[in-house]
Amino acid sequence: MSEVKRVVLAYSGGLDTSVILKWLQDMYQCEVVTFTADIGQGEELEPAREKAIKLGIKPSQIYIEDLREEFVRDFVFPMFRANTIYEGEYLLGTSIARPLIAKRLIEIAAETGGDAIAHGATGKGNDQVRFEMGAYALNPDIRIIAPWREWDLLSREKLLAYAESHGIPVEMKHKSGGSPYSMDANLLHISYEGRVLEDPGREAEDDMWRWTVAPEAAPNEPEYLEIEFERGDAVSVNGLRMGAAELLAKLNEMAGKHGVGRLDMVENRYVGMKSRGCYETPGGTILLKAHRAMESITLDREVGHLKDDLMPRYASLIYNGYWWSPERIALQTLIDHTQQNVNGWVRLKLYKGSVSVVGRDSKTDSLFDPAIATFEDDAGAYDQKDAGGFIKLNALRMRIAAKLEAAKLDKRRK
Repeated sequence: MSEVKRVVLAYSGGLDTSVILKWLQDMYQCEVVTFTADIGQGEELEPAREKAIKLGIKPSQIYIEDLREEFVRDFVFPMFRANTIYEGEYLLGTSIARPLIAKRLIEIAAETGGDAIAHGATGKGNDQVRFEMGAYALNPDIRIIAPWREWDLLSREKLLAYAESHGIPVEMKHKSGGSPYSMDANLLHISYEGRVLEDPGREAEDDMWRWTVAPEAAPNEPEYLEIEFERGDAVSVNGLRMGAAELLAKLNEMAGKHGVGRLDMVENRYVGMKSRGCYETPGGTILLKAHRAMESITLDREVGHLKDDLMPRYASLIYNGYWWSPERIALQTLIDHTQQNVNGWVRLKLYKGSVSVVGRDSKTDSLFDPAIATFEDDAGAYDQKDAGGFIKLNALRMRIAAKLEAAKLDKRRK
């Protein structure tokens, strides 16, 4: 193990990665560079710096970076241009953060002369795949250390014992006793796993949710908002133009107040098992609804249907860790091409856990023609007689098949 001289660790400052930091120093006898990404998890990150220093990391080898704008602009927004959801429900909040972290791990390794990277993902989860697939795509020769696949510290109790024996400060336990939820947070979502959620038949605890009020406790009056889109990306809320990260944070605040964005699902992990998780994606839930509404008025029918056909494949690529793959990049090129005319505004209503579209318009790119769509006199804009031939031509193959079946039936009767 001594051949590793310097490793860049994806470091949160929590129990797992703090133990990993010390374990890397002991087992590999190497220097450790820590990388902590601020992608909107809403936690103070300076304690991670202080803890790393206490564990012997030089200040010059501690990287704490604000990546919120890049995260939303270059990862979340491109994903939402495709209206991406996994298995019909999941908005991929954890999945979409991993390629950015992998990218920075590789870049920092190059900057610091690191010959390996390390992460705290377990051998049971999807994140190990996402981190490592991204890393290999960006540096095929990088060495990756995944402690959960090497050590014997396979329970929280063993981790706590290791931390105590090595003088590593640890966070407090869950207030109701036992381990806290396994959580992942960023500007797009919070995920929860573990504890009572390991029984898919049990309801999540009320005090688990952090961003959203219970729908029944939400305000009794609805709230309206307008989102403006340019080339498929949201650029303003209620007429106020803002950056990508600020805009998503604003939508999180508005949606959370009305109980919008909760999800409880059992999903299929890439490694083969089923897993029950709960998610809060308040702003993303609004964004998906608004983007589809914007496309409904500006996108050609067949282009929209093609996007819907491709979306599950695109979602699986992100979920399974293939963000940096040539096929995802090729699909993104197609998706982005479809967004050139997705410009305009959408009005939505938030109420008691729901988000509804109540209006949409595009001054420059609307394909909705009221002169044709009207139920009143259209002054000849649409000749209804044309529909007869249209229907007959489209029914031709079914008419031929029906005649053949009728002939077969007559023959059997004779």
